Amino acid sequence: MTRKDGVDIHLDDEGQPRVIPRYMVVEEELAGVRLDQFLVKKIPRLSRNKIQKIIKDFVKRENGRPLRANSRVELGETVVLLLPAREEPPCPRSFVSLYEDETVMVLDKPAGLPVHASAKFYFNTLTRVLLEHYGEPPPQICHRIDMETSGCMLVAFDKATAAQMKLAFEARKTRKTYVALVHGEPPWQETTRIDMPLGLVDPDQPITIRMCVRDDAPHAHTDVRILDVPAPGYTLLECKPITGRQHQIRAHLSASGYPIVGDKLYGHGDAAFSQFCHTGMTPELLRRFELPRHALHAQELSFPHPHKGMMTVRAPMPADLQAFMDGGCRLPEDDEQDDWLRELLDD
Repeated sequence: MTRKDGVDIHLDDEGQPRVIPRYMVVEEELAGVRLDQFLVKKIPRLSRNKIQKIIKDFVKRENGRPLRANSRVELGETVVLLLPAREEPPCPRSFVSLYEDETVMVLDKPAGLPVHASAKFYFNTLTRVLLEHYGEPPPQICHRIDMETSGCMLVAFDKATAAQMKLAFEARKTRKTYVALVHGEPPWQETTRIDMPLGLVDPDQPITIRMCVRDDAPHAHTDVRILDVPAPGYTLLECKPITGRQHQIRAHLSASGYPIVGDKLYGHGDAAFSQFCHTGMTPELLRRFELPRHALHAQELSFPHPHKGMMTVRAPMPADLQAFMDGGCRLPEDDEQDDWLRELLDD
């Protein structure tokens, strides 16, 4: 939830919204331009009129010198945008440590907890929770994992180890194994490699963050294997991404005709995804999506530990996915859904 120890975390001790700073350094190509023009370049989602309105109250130089819309920014200086924090959507704010030593930790990230700050989330993020738990400097995130995906996540306790681990991911010296519950029953009798080129959809499409199969895009490879058929029309798969494209497993399975259960972006079309972005989860959408999050879990991570060689850590099947499969891959009855959703969010 948006509360921590009984207090709204976006509010200070006096009940006022906290201030969220954003620091913007002036690069050479923008040196000398007007402040409002600089901010339009840095924050393109805001109109120039909106930016001019916020400059008076929320924008300053790091050195404290006054700024106006027509002030000229200087090379190398830092412009600070100070915005009042907004209440954030509810999400879990805890994690379980699966392995931890003085250099690294593999944690079990809960579904629904975003890793980094975004337009909607600042305090309700894994980076913020790590800061609250460990203090400065916080553990460093070493790789990506989607907000709704649960499971193994590697962090490092110092910058040098973080750099080493990030290079290991880039060089494909790590191995990740996921489990995914999908719609349909694939005919695969043994481990099958999905080989499809993936790239972002055409920017003229209504939803531009979705990946799709494109002949001009780099090839992506995912090895998949059937683990179980927990109910007719549903299959539990083991998925091993060989390459590391954005949304690779989700896009590959959807393009193969077996979308992941609960996947709002790849399983139900643009209209349903847009409605969810606008309204959040509603009973109508929950009946359509079947799960409040997509059924993808990072079950296992193998990585070259900086001092101990290759190490493999495994995260247990999360309770929500296990309960859904144990229940025959069906939602609870309507009168049980509120309690069920509340329990998932509280976890």
